[in-house]
Amino acid sequence: MQIRKTGVRAQQADRTKQNILQAAVKVFSKEGFTGGRIEQISSLAKSNDRMIYYYFGSKEKLFICVLEHIYASFNQAEAKLRLDLSDPEGALRELVAFIWHYYVRHPEFVTILATENLHQGKHARKSPNLKELSGEAFGVLRPIIEAGQAKGLFRADIDIKHTYLMIASLCYFYNSNLYTLSSFLAVDLAEKQAKSDWLDFISDLALRGLRC
Repeated sequence: MQIRKTGVRAQQADRTKQNILQAAVKVFSKEGFTGGRIEQISSLAKSNDRMIYYYFGSKEKLFICVLEHIYASFNQAEAKLRLDLSDPEGALRELVAFIWHYYVRHPEFVTILATENLHQGKHARKSPNLKELSGEAFGVLRPIIEAGQAKGLFRADIDIKHTYLMIASLCYFYNSNLYTLSSFLAVDLAEKQAKSDWLDFISDLALRGLRC
């Protein structure tokens, strides 16, 4: 009986932590790190301030966990891709499309990263897990590049970090600057056709950067 109670309590604790984490993602994505308040997070999580400090220690440590969580969620979604490495160019297009659509469907990913960059990455540097998470991201891209090189389609001197930065930046910048660029260019970049056209363009651009 005691084991059963312990198991139930562990499940309740996990649910509480997840509720707090999900609430923190929403609050920090809307208010930023500085503006996001513990009481807002506890209220949204239907918890209390004491539980946040109990499970996470501080607002800063909670924000670090949020950073790790959004990267881990991205990697988990990316890992579900079933890419056909017999067609490296098609696989690369599919990966670019995945990253693009993930940014579009998860604006909290974009806004939280923008917040952390305003803080010059000081919270990210305190994370013991982000380096491992970045390795997982390379783990999806690397086989595509190697398959393309084996077929003589992609250059032999490709730097995987540069390739990742190229793809990520082409997807990220459009979404992180959507509203200011729409005003500046007098074009509705949130419009469906505009997004589709950009995806086609960046897919072609990424391939041109890798081809022999």
